[in-house]
Amino acid sequence: MYAAVLVAAVVGGGVLLLMRRLFPQKPVKLLQYPAHTMRGKTVIVTGANSGIGKALAGELLKLQARVIMACRDQRRAEEAARDIKEQAGPEQGEVVIKLLDLASLRSVRKFCEEIHQEESKIDVLINNAGIYQCPYSKTEDGFEMQFGVNHLGHFLLTHLLLDLLKRSAPCRIVVVSSKLYKYGHINFDDLNSEKNYDKAFCYSQSKLANLLFTLELARQLEGTGVTVNALTPGIVRTGLGRHVQIPVLAKPLFSLASMVFFKSPLEGAQTPLYLACSPEVEGVSGKCFANCKEEELMAKATDDQAAKKLWEISRRMVGLEN
Repeated sequence: MYAAVLVAAVVGGGVLLLMRRLFPQKPVKLLQYPAHTMRGKTVIVTGANSGIGKALAGELLKLQARVIMACRDQRRAEEAARDIKEQAGPEQGEVVIKLLDLASLRSVRKFCEEIHQEESKIDVLINNAGIYQCPYSKTEDGFEMQFGVNHLGHFLLTHLLLDLLKRSAPCRIVVVSSKLYKYGHINFDDLNSEKNYDKAFCYSQSKLANLLFTLELARQLEGTGVTVNALTPGIVRTGLGRHVQIPVLAKPLFSLASMVFFKSPLEGAQTPLYLACSPEVEGVSGKCFANCKEEELMAKATDDQAAKKLWEISRRMVGLEN
């Protein structure tokens, strides 16, 4: 068996290297901003202990931002904070760790209460955390896990911070979606997937919900000085796919493929960094970006009526109807 794995890895690696020579990937250009770009600014990053979130927090720290790492796991957040502080150099911002479990509306409310008590302003809110193709499970409040964490948790988080964001204007909200939104639709008849659960569809549905949320929120925030934009980071080497089952013999090949074709977390963090920092998007709202450029979305992601309907249903689901 081990010989077969070795042969598969060697042959597969050769094929991948050949493919890369034949179809070279365009390298991701890392953004360069003056070191003081985010000095005096407070940025909340959800899911900042790993993957894109950790890389993004590290880059913001280098730009002297006050970075609030909103994470579910205290230990992992502390480890990530140590890592990014060690790499940020002597002229860096400040790191604050706060617990946030997006699978618990109680946790979201507690987090927001603490932010209101402790922070005088928020300059950027980055809704980055997510869960991908997990087995069927429910959040503390009974929502299907992917829809609950990826959409509803961030929906409530953003709502509860809106007053502070408006007082902090001009400021920005950044929403991390995915190109996989293309394979989903909003199943208004069964948002919790109780009749049927397809983990791939549910992830796509939640990422489409992110885009519709961005669309409607941008409309409601017109004239407030608060902008909101979404992004699709592409395929990035992170732990997001930990629930995806890969056959044992295919794992070496998959690892090689990810090294060859996937973006690194730092490369994946470039577009959210751009939306958080760049003067080029000052005043821009309700758009979606990929590779630091505006992306054209499918019609289902720009459906005003679906966005409004999802908004009202989401308000009721998280207890904001009044």
